[in-house]
Amino acid sequence: MKISYNWLKQFIKLPEDAEKTGELLTDLGLEVEGIHSFQSVKGGLEGIVVGHVLSCEKHPNADKLNLTKVNIGNGEEVQIVCGAPNIAAGQKVPVATIGTVLYDEKGEEWQIKKGKIRGESSFGMICSEKEIGIGSSHEGIMVMEDDLIPGTPVAEIFEVENDKVFEIGLTPNRADAMGHWGVARDLKAGYQQQSKSLELITPSVSNFHVDSRSLRIPIFVEDSSLAPRYCGITLSDVKVQESPKWLQNRLKAIGLTPKNNIVDVTNYVMHELGQPLHAFDAAKITGNEIHVKTLETGTKFTTLDEVERELHEEDLMICDKEKPLCIAGVFGGLNSGVSQNTNQVFLESAYFNPVSVRKTAKRHGLNTDASFRFERGIDPSITEYALKRAALLITELAGGEITSDIDDLYPKKIEDFQVFLTFEKVNKLIGENLEEETIKSILASLEIRVNNVTETGMGLTIPSYRVDVQRESDVIEEILRVYGYNNIKINEKFNASVSISSKFEDYKLQNIIANQLVGQGFYETMANSLTMPSHIELSEQLKSEYNVEMLNPLSSDLSVMRQSMLFSGLESIRYNLNRKRRDLKLFEFGKTYHSYVSGRVENKHLSIFVSGNQSGESWNSAGQKGTFFYLKGVIEVIFQRLSIKNLKAAASKNDVFAEGLMLSSAKAKLVEFGVVKKSILKHFDVDQEVLFADFNWDAVIEIAKAQSNKFVGIPKYPEVRRDFALLLDETVSYAEIETIAAQTEKKLLKEVNLFDVYQGDNLPEGKKSYAVSFTFQDENKTMTDKQIDKIMSKLQYRFENELKAELR
Repeated sequence: MKISYNWLKQFIKLPEDAEKTGELLTDLGLEVEGIHSFQSVKGGLEGIVVGHVLSCEKHPNADKLNLTKVNIGNGEEVQIVCGAPNIAAGQKVPVATIGTVLYDEKGEEWQIKKGKIRGESSFGMICSEKEIGIGSSHEGIMVMEDDLIPGTPVAEIFEVENDKVFEIGLTPNRADAMGHWGVARDLKAGYQQQSKSLELITPSVSNFHVDSRSLRIPIFVEDSSLAPRYCGITLSDVKVQESPKWLQNRLKAIGLTPKNNIVDVTNYVMHELGQPLHAFDAAKITGNEIHVKTLETGTKFTTLDEVERELHEEDLMICDKEKPLCIAGVFGGLNSGVSQNTNQVFLESAYFNPVSVRKTAKRHGLNTDASFRFERGIDPSITEYALKRAALLITELAGGEITSDIDDLYPKKIEDFQVFLTFEKVNKLIGENLEEETIKSILASLEIRVNNVTETGMGLTIPSYRVDVQRESDVIEEILRVYGYNNIKINEKFNASVSISSKFEDYKLQNIIANQLVGQGFYETMANSLTMPSHIELSEQLKSEYNVEMLNPLSSDLSVMRQSMLFSGLESIRYNLNRKRRDLKLFEFGKTYHSYVSGRVENKHLSIFVSGNQSGESWNSAGQKGTFFYLKGVIEVIFQRLSIKNLKAAASKNDVFAEGLMLSSAKAKLVEFGVVKKSILKHFDVDQEVLFADFNWDAVIEIAKAQSNKFVGIPKYPEVRRDFALLLDETVSYAEIETIAAQTEKKLLKEVNLFDVYQGDNLPEGKKSYAVSFTFQDENKTMTDKQIDKIMSKLQYRFENELKAELR
């Protein structure tokens, strides 16, 4: 939210500069994220002076150019080449001197330099209104008043406003500070705590009066729960035109584009007081009646942005006798607003139900200045006051007269909140004993009324505009932020407690595995749990009825919770590929969300992605591509680190894989991994192979808890290795060899390793060759050849009989 420093000074005479004021705002909880300079004329007309054209002659080398002699002050005369058709001797003109910076229509700067134009020197530039930024005319140079003195800075003649603009990161609870008046009110409280008593200057509406009662438009509110307060008034014989410069400058400073004097007044009052207003062309209100009501679902309505929208039965609408005119509190209609031909205006000021406005705005994907305020809850007590303020400004700037009484429909007044504040709770939460008078002073500065005081506390009335202050703890928070967080003393003594927790806590295991993966060159990602509902169409195993849908989605692309970790990971890969990062190793700890008939379920996952090379290129080695077996090795190391053993492998049935494996224990499936289908990669515009592993992290934790680590000493006796080259049927898997070897020698066999695979020439059809190594070790003595040969003979026998293997 943008707040103008100059605008603030209309409400409170600030004793400090913008930087110091910004520091106080941050201390008060209105965090100033930045302070920007604003100039009503970009560049502030710096370097532009009044020039007196002494002579004007045709350029000797160009028919459409003139050669002028110009007095720019202090007796200095310069030659300037000018192409304007209206240049003449004797004129007073604005001259941009050498070094002056001007700005084009796009805001890009360019500097005036000494130069030659068709062979004649030029020492400056005689400017038009548009070129110096004070008007739109650029057909010729600007001719100024004759009595001006040459050399006078043009900035002294035209009112150039210089302002500082605060960029405030407004939190959703601070609805009271959504206008300059509210921010000034907070500053008053802050300065009072510093013993600086400042007056809050409230815009006066004492001159408000009804000129005639010639145009009354009755108002009918059908559901006062959706529109608890609605006010309206009419103005006639107004003249729609450009707003005065002071009003345009106020709006431009906070990033708004001026439209016309009527619309600008409604925007001005909204950013001044925090009360949104809407102006209707009264001539376009059919039947001279306003109806505040909901319409049937499916009703068509075209908004100001020329988009036709389908209304919902809960959308509150402002209608005339026949048609909708505006989405209440959100957006106006295309054909009901003020135009250049408008001379009668119906002006609306209302308090709409915040929840209703928020749902409507989200439903239609609209976010306007008005909805921003209504959603958070505005002050219901200033509805009529803001209407009077706007009506007076319109009559001042657009002429005309007020032609009806104010219709104020407020059937049930919104009462102020009542809270009892205990001194004990104040001191306990703040951590410091505050004096009773200090508390009273702070509360008074915040317009919180003290009704009664007892030995234990105070009975308080909270103003209705503080919708976020409804509990005792909220009041204490208000006291603390005005008292100052920095004024709370820090105790020199700190108490800490040590909690006993299991080494198998989720976060501990996550840290262990995350550190391991980072050590292997992986990067951790954190993807959004919200995703597109269409992603489930990429897998037949995902069902739309299992989606957890958002009631008020930020957009259609983020409307459901993810059912799979794959798609958010592929979005990360696409993002990186588009930025020329093609070698990727990523992992994420996250959750998937499912809505089953039995209830909603969250499942924890660890997902791993490998794409491109597993290691980068260097002078002594080429980059090595990440393969299925590389990913399998990463997975096996994770299980080794968690001491999870005896896993069973089977082909994965997950349809996101072109080929994949599943590893499981006796109790549960632990991980599925493989190569992602090309059709899925194409959907995400990923043009290279992606390997994906999806761990059932809940199951991994449970299995890890059941494992026991046994530490043994380093063996004193050497290992022995023997190799077999086995000719096998193509259908035989390496896992079968491992299983038979483990069953044959359970004590001395330490490791089995496949170190070569061959299929091709010189082998019978349907056969393959495996080179397998076997490592043996006796922890109590050195093994003998006779002992080893005996084991190898047993292995050979079983391989030949059970796998039909042959030694090569």
